[in-house]
Amino acid sequence: MSPLRGTWPLRSRRTALLGGGIVLALVAIGVGAYLYEHRHPGSVYHPNARFQAQAPPRAPTQKPDRFTWPFYGFSKSHTRYLPASDTLRPPFHSLWTRHGGSLLEFPPVMAGERIFMMGDDALVRAISKHNGHSLWRTRLGAKSAASPAVVGNTVYATVLSRAPDVEAGRAVALDASNGRIIWSRDLPSRSESSPMVDHGMVFFGSEDGTVYALDAHTGHTRWTYHAGGAVKASPSIEHGVLYFGDYSDHVQAVRESDGHRLWLISAESGIGGGTFYSTAALAYGRVFLGDTDGRIYALDQRNGSLDWAVQTGAYVYGSPAVADAPGIGPTIYVGSYDGNFYAINARSGHITWRHDDGGAISGSPTIIGRIVYFANLRSHHTEGLDIATGHVVFTMQTEARFDPGISDGHTLYLSGYGEIYALAPTNSRARAHATHRAHAAHH
Repeated sequence: MSPLRGTWPLRSRRTALLGGGIVLALVAIGVGAYLYEHRHPGSVYHPNARFQAQAPPRAPTQKPDRFTWPFYGFSKSHTRYLPASDTLRPPFHSLWTRHGGSLLEFPPVMAGERIFMMGDDALVRAISKHNGHSLWRTRLGAKSAASPAVVGNTVYATVLSRAPDVEAGRAVALDASNGRIIWSRDLPSRSESSPMVDHGMVFFGSEDGTVYALDAHTGHTRWTYHAGGAVKASPSIEHGVLYFGDYSDHVQAVRESDGHRLWLISAESGIGGGTFYSTAALAYGRVFLGDTDGRIYALDQRNGSLDWAVQTGAYVYGSPAVADAPGIGPTIYVGSYDGNFYAINARSGHITWRHDDGGAISGSPTIIGRIVYFANLRSHHTEGLDIATGHVVFTMQTEARFDPGISDGHTLYLSGYGEIYALAPTNSRARAHATHRAHAAHH
């Protein structure tokens, strides 16, 4: 996910960050500001567009040691929201820190007592969520930029480069208990699309525009779909339909069972002007995603018609988070390269509040309980805001550049540059529970 995507759209974010890449990122922001000044599209509102009410998700009932955070963005609809008890809130204390050794562009996933992480070095690591101790690690290639997925006892991953100097990736399934490769599928192009798993199939995109549906047990192809540009997002799924954008500035809906396209929209339909890196969030009968034209879009799931578009003034790479916030209702949360973090009314598209964070926000936010967390690309800190008011309730210098982390509802696992930080609330009951779990795991 490159800060330079508007200039070199197929480069990975890792390439831009190494070797003075922060300077290049700042140059890209300047170039982006010039382009927006001359040709950025404005906001669009359709107040009578269909809005489908839905009940808010319930807090998980599993015990922490049975809890699963299976996908990038948590759910198949990628809402990036975990309802959690109000006890999981700052102040926190540190349980442990695990150093991974390479840039974590994307957050880990979790199943039971294990966390599965993959940095830019294409090395999948399994660690204990109780103490951060390494359980196994398996190298899948030379370069990667995606979260893995974990379903049952299988971990799925995609990589950008399967070997040094090979600009082609692979998709892999591994045994979650020991890291053994179950199957591996070489791809003709690179992939940084975080896998999605549903109905016995693994779905992901690639830089040549191919979206794959592979058999989850064998890796054999069920079907492929060919988009007009690179598909870097993770496909979002709801009611048997995949939704995703691409680098030809199109958003499409594809039937899950056979890859048949249901609809396709582009700039001619009133959207776009850039490229779609953002993974879509699905809620309220709508598809929410950001674009490098600086806008955040809400599209109708039935036909792709434009419900609203909000101009931020700079690139939006991040994937929106969605929650029904107390006091303000259904809300979309996302950051922009303009340095602001936005809370947007999911029905109307009007900005409810904005938080000026003083630097580009490239990654995606995550909502845990009533706090939305995000990382700042320039200052490398992770911040938590109250979802109703936008007030700052948490700040930590994590050295994170992109996505903030995950949780099991009891402990917060934040991503740093190459680290995972396990944080527990300092209130006595929650702290005692987390400390007991860590102590038991150590012995």
